[in-house]
Amino acid sequence: MTETGESRTGSGEARVAAALTRLGALGDLPAGEHVAVFEEVLGGLEAILASVDEASAVPGNGNGHQ
Repeated sequence: MTETGESRTGSGEARVAAALTRLGALGDLPAGEHVAVFEEVLGGLEAILASVDEASAVPGNGNGHQ
């Protein structure tokens, strides 16, 4: 979220927005704790991408990929 409360992601994917929202806490944390937050967000985004890849790899899922 920006300081005005606007979302920084236009992805339309709620899981991505939720992961990126976690970055909003960085301003309240000491710089030494930022790396842990970045790693947490990265892990969450990687898991989301993996689930999308798995879903698109399933034959007959209706998205045209086989």
